[in-house]
Amino acid sequence: MLKVAIVGMGGIGRTHARHYSSNPDAQLVAVCDIIKERADAAAQQFGAKAYYSVDEMLKNEEFEAASVASAGVENGGDHYEPTMQLLEAGKHTLTEKPISNNIEHAREMVAKAREKGVKFGIDLNHRFTHMAERLKTMQNDGALGEVLFINMALWINNPNESSPWFHIRALHPHSIDVMRFFGGDIRRVQCFMHKGPGRTIWSNLSMNVQFASGAVGHLTGSYDASGHHPIERCEVGGSKGRAIIENVFQRLEFMPRDSPEKTVFEQGIMGGMGSFDDTFKNRIYKFVEQVNADEPLTASGEEGLAAQEVVEAAIRSHENGTVEEVPGIKN
Repeated sequence: MLKVAIVGMGGIGRTHARHYSSNPDAQLVAVCDIIKERADAAAQQFGAKAYYSVDEMLKNEEFEAASVASAGVENGGDHYEPTMQLLEAGKHTLTEKPISNNIEHAREMVAKAREKGVKFGIDLNHRFTHMAERLKTMQNDGALGEVLFINMALWINNPNESSPWFHIRALHPHSIDVMRFFGGDIRRVQCFMHKGPGRTIWSNLSMNVQFASGAVGHLTGSYDASGHHPIERCEVGGSKGRAIIENVFQRLEFMPRDSPEKTVFEQGIMGGMGSFDDTFKNRIYKFVEQVNADEPLTASGEEGLAAQEVVEAAIRSHENGTVEEVPGIKN
C-alpha cells in the first residue's frame, strides 16, 4: 500500500485526492495547503491529516509519494519549491503540468530527482487514454510504418488574461507531449501567435515542428474556442497508414495506405472512458502502479521538461521571427 500526500488542495488537488482515495493500492494520509480552511476541508472530506506547510508535513508524516497540485503564475509558478522539498526528502513525486513556467527551475527539478534517485512524473494526462494506448500499440506493431507527419490541435475556452504566455505555457505541454508520444523528440520549432478579439495575451498559436527523426508536424492551439464542442484532435500519418484520435479519447480511426477499408474504434455506452476526468484517474493509477512496481515512470519529469523546452523555443520563435532549435536535441 503506497502512502501518499498531496500539496495544493484546489480543484485539481481534490481531483488527485479522489483518485488516490479510490485506488486500492494507495492510501491518502496527508493533504497540505497554505490556506488553512482549504486543507482542513480536504482533510475532513478524504480522511487525511491536514498540514499547512510542506516542511511541517515532512517532519510529522510518514509517506512514500506525493502529488504537487499547486498553481501559481501560468499554472506552474508554484510547482518548484514544494517539488524540490519533496524530492530532496526522497519522496516520489507527481507534479501537475506545466512542470514549471520557469525553464531553469524545470531543469533543476529533473536534476534533483536524478540526484536523489526518486521517481518524478508530470500529470500529462491527455495521453493516458485507451485510444492513445491502442494507437501506440498499433504503431509499435508496425501498422503505421515510419511516422511522416503529426497534426495536433487543442482548442478550449479560457478567458484568463494573467500573462502574455499563459496560453502556451499552461495548456500546450499537453499538446506537445501527445505529439512527442507518437513522434519522439522535437528538434526545431517555428511559431506564430495571435491575440483574439479583446485579448491582451497571445491566445492563439500556429506551430510548425520538425522531429529528430526528420518527420514534420503542426500544432494549432486556442484559448478562444467554445467549451461545448470537441477540444482536441491528433492525426498521425505514417508510411503504411494514417490514424486520427478525436476529442482526446472518444474515437480512433485507422486508414491503411494500401486498402480502402477504415477501422474505427469508439467508446461504448457500457464501458471505456466515461469522461475527461478519467484521464486523471488513468494517469494517477499508472503513477501508483509504477511506483509500487519500481518501474520507470510514464510521462516522467524528463518528458515534462522536454515539452517545456519546446514551449520556450516556440516563444523565442514568435518573438524573434526565427526557426528555433530545441535545447538538448542534437541535429
